[in-house]
Amino acid sequence: MNLQKIIGTAEKSFLAAAAVAVMAAWASPASAACSNRGDLDKRFCDANGDLVADTPTDASKLLNPSTLVFSYTPVEDPAVYENVFTEFMAYLSKKTGKKVKWFGADSYAAQVEALRSGRLHVAGISTGPTVFGVNLAGYVPIAIMGKADGRFGYRLQLITHKDTNIKKVTDLKGRKIAHVTPSSNSGNQAPRALFKAMGVTPDKDYKVNYSGKHDNSIMGVANKDYDAAPVASSVLDRMVAKGVVKRSDLRVIWQSKFFPTTSYGYAHNLTPALQKSIREAFLTFDWKGTALAKEFGKQADKFIPITYKGHWTDVRTIQKQNGMVYTDQSLKGLKIKKKKKKKKKK
Repeated sequence: MNLQKIIGTAEKSFLAAAAVAVMAAWASPASAACSNRGDLDKRFCDANGDLVADTPTDASKLLNPSTLVFSYTPVEDPAVYENVFTEFMAYLSKKTGKKVKWFGADSYAAQVEALRSGRLHVAGISTGPTVFGVNLAGYVPIAIMGKADGRFGYRLQLITHKDTNIKKVTDLKGRKIAHVTPSSNSGNQAPRALFKAMGVTPDKDYKVNYSGKHDNSIMGVANKDYDAAPVASSVLDRMVAKGVVKRSDLRVIWQSKFFPTTSYGYAHNLTPALQKSIREAFLTFDWKGTALAKEFGKQADKFIPITYKGHWTDVRTIQKQNGMVYTDQSLKGLKIKKKKKKKKKK
C-alpha cells in the first residue's frame, strides 16, 4: 500500500471515529448515564432493578456527615417519640461513630423534603409516604418493626363511633369522613382503591376531610367530630393501650389484610461504609428493657430486614391504581394545612 492510500485510510478511520464521538455527544447525558430509572426522580438511577436509588459511584457525590439526623414518622407529639427512640439513637451513634440528632417532622412532606435536601439521613417513614421518599428523595428502606418469628404488619381499619348507625362501608355515603393525608396508605390510598369495589367512591359519595395524622382521625371519631375514618390498626392499638381512647367507644366496620408498617432506612447517597453501619444498628439493636419495647412491644420486639421491591408490592399497586405520579407537585399535596383551633366562648 502506498503512502497516499495509507493516509486516505487513516483519514477515513479518523472521520468514522469522530462521527461516533459526535453522535455520543448528541445523546442524552441522562440516558447515557442511567440504563434504568423506573418511577425514580431524574436525579437517581436504578441500574440493578431493585426499585430504589443506586449509591452514587462518584465519590464526590457521597455524604459522610459528622452528625446523623434521625426522624420518625409524624405523630401527635414528636417530643414523646424522641424519648422513645433515645436508646436506639445512642446505639446508632455507637455503631456509626457519629453524633445522632433528632428531627421532629410535622408532616410526611417535611420528611421527604429533608431527605431530598440532605438534611435528613436516617428515618422511619409511614407506609404510603415510603413510596414518595423512595421515588422523590432517594430513600432506601431496609427494615420494619416485627416479631422474632417474622410476623409484622397492620391492617386498614374503618372505624366509627359506637353511637352511629354506620354498620357497613356503603353507609359512608353523605357522611363526614376523615382521611389522613393524600400519601397515607391506610389513611387514604388503600381506601380510595378498595372502597370503590365495595360501592363507595371517596370524594364522590362523601367529601374527604384530611385530618393530617392517624391520631387526629382516631380522636376525631372518638369525639364525634367525624362520622368515620380509615386508620392504621397499629396506631389505634397504641392509643387504646395508652388510654387515649377507649376501644369500647369505637366500632370497626371493616378491615383489610395486613400491610407493612413504617419502614426504616437511609439516604441513598451516604457512603457504603456508613450505610452498612446503619443497617447493622437496626438489625442488631436489642429491644429488651428499652422505651421502644415499652411503646411498641405488643406489636413488635425487633427490627426485621425487608426489601422495598418485595414488601411494598401491594402498596405500590394501590397507588398506581389511584393514578399517583411522583412529582414535586404530588409532594406538595402531602402538606395538610392545620386548622386553627376555635376559641372557646367565655
